[in-house]
Amino acid sequence: MKKFILISLLNSLLLAGNIGFVEAQDIHFSQIFETPLLRNPALAGLFSGDIRVQTVYRSQWNSVTNAYSTSSANVEYKLPVIKSTDYVTIGGQVLYDKAGTVDLTSTHILPAINYHKSLSAARSMYLSMAVMGGYVQRSIDRSKITTNSQFNGNAYDPNMATGETFSKSSYSYFDGTAGLSFNTQLGENTDNNMFVGIAYHHFNKSKKVSFYSDYKMELMPKWVASGGLRMSTTDYSFITIEADYTTQGLNREIMGGVMYSQKLDDPDNPKYIIHGGAYMRLNDAIIPVLKVESKPIAVAVSYDVNISGLKKVSTGRGGFEISLIFQKFLEKYNSSSDATRCPKF
Repeated sequence: MKKFILISLLNSLLLAGNIGFVEAQDIHFSQIFETPLLRNPALAGLFSGDIRVQTVYRSQWNSVTNAYSTSSANVEYKLPVIKSTDYVTIGGQVLYDKAGTVDLTSTHILPAINYHKSLSAARSMYLSMAVMGGYVQRSIDRSKITTNSQFNGNAYDPNMATGETFSKSSYSYFDGTAGLSFNTQLGENTDNNMFVGIAYHHFNKSKKVSFYSDYKMELMPKWVASGGLRMSTTDYSFITIEADYTTQGLNREIMGGVMYSQKLDDPDNPKYIIHGGAYMRLNDAIIPVLKVESKPIAVAVSYDVNISGLKKVSTGRGGFEISLIFQKFLEKYNSSSDATRCPKF
């Protein structure tokens, strides 16, 4: 009975959270290093290569209820600006999320463009300015909704009305994000880099974010501040430290972590690299991560070990994620591999 009550409560929260309190329900991933555009579109293009394609799948809270299943795919393509050391990155983010037994789904199609302005003639140092915006649709399977209005005093009766008054099962709106980032090489070693950035999500404050026609709730803007540092420890190894601070309405989230990376062959141009480390979402989860590269392909897996108030029910089980990455230089004229300076991290 307790489990039934908890499942009902969670599904009610999922429904209410996405209908009435959308500002607290933005899609997120634990592998923040594989979803740069979701953090800040000005992080697009900060990699060694001409093209990068990343896809991530996340399954969360299935130990408690059928809660979240989220997929992400993003692509970034760098183009040098003619007669300049500046670059432009064009790309986009596609997101698909399904939540709860009522199949509350969200689909996001968000193209992006990022301009990288060179600030130094001697080394890689760039200020990047980006915008991302596009179409978002949300829908719900009304036939799967159950409420306390369908309790007849003795048992659940599916023939009784749910008591909900919303008339539509889907809605759509335009969403927009703007961002800035700064990245630079540190010292003489071109492998030592850092970046900082800030993004302003939902700057258009669309009010069409409810299944109820007369509902007045608007999509709250969200700020995301990001930072990262990559430093070589030996010719064959390096560490990467990064973190995000997110604020949206009354909600705050701090997430960060560290990865140790070991090159397994050529230290200057390695084909095989293995990465391992851990991230933490403050007061919510500890996230061990393993990533294996065989260029141009890489695979990363992670698992959220729940440490929040839900851990008693979830027994510590949170979210599983797996990502697949394709990243390389293209054999073409004006490849960024021909440049002594280009945005990367």
